[in-house]
Amino acid sequence: MGIIAWIVLGLVAGLLANMLIPGRRSQGLILTCVIGIAGALLGGWVATKVFHLHHALNGFFNLSTWLTAIAGAAVLLLAYHLVTGQSGRSRRSGFFAHR
Repeated sequence: MGIIAWIVLGLVAGLLANMLIPGRRSQGLILTCVIGIAGALLGGWVATKVFHLHHALNGFFNLSTWLTAIAGAAVLLLAYHLVTGQSGRSRRSGFFAHR
């Protein structure tokens, strides 16, 4: 697969990975997509280097390709939340709480 296909796949994988991770996330749509693209590229690279899955990651519509991209995006999203210290819960207790 080409780099453009991995980027498109990463956009969708980032959104799907964000939905799979429990809790509220406040990073925004653009950052989620950027992390998803990076995660898909990283997941594809790791799969080809570590697991030698060159033939399995060739097609855009292969299940292994999508699972690899979603897993890579989920790992990067979790790492982002660990590094930034964001928890899955909102810090505000109510609708009008602005402290």
